[in-house]
Amino acid sequence: MKYLLPMLLALLLPLLASAADVPSFTLTLKNHRYQPSELHIPANTRIKLELINQDPSPEEFESDDFPAEKIVMPNSRISIFIGPFKSGHYRFYGDFHQPTAQGTLVVE
Repeated sequence: MKYLLPMLLALLLPLLASAADVPSFTLTLKNHRYQPSELHIPANTRIKLELINQDPSPEEFESDDFPAEKIVMPNSRISIFIGPFKSGHYRFYGDFHQPTAQGTLVVE
């Protein structure tokens, strides 16, 4: 039992360190629109995407171009890890407000 904590720390510390090294980018949802609507990120790099919902209603961040589906509650924030991506354009949208909550990841 006394060796359990050091063993767990040895397993978890590399994961925490690698998560801290991941570049972070922010998307803000306001008036059912993503800001910026075009987010530039580096190619071949896993990133942390901070989603901030400033609207009074929930939104579901989603994409048909890459695996992501996450609900962001009203006036709150979440983080998701996505990528790495090859260079190109990848569309994302808010499933609950598709006419306005649209955006593109520009991977360079």
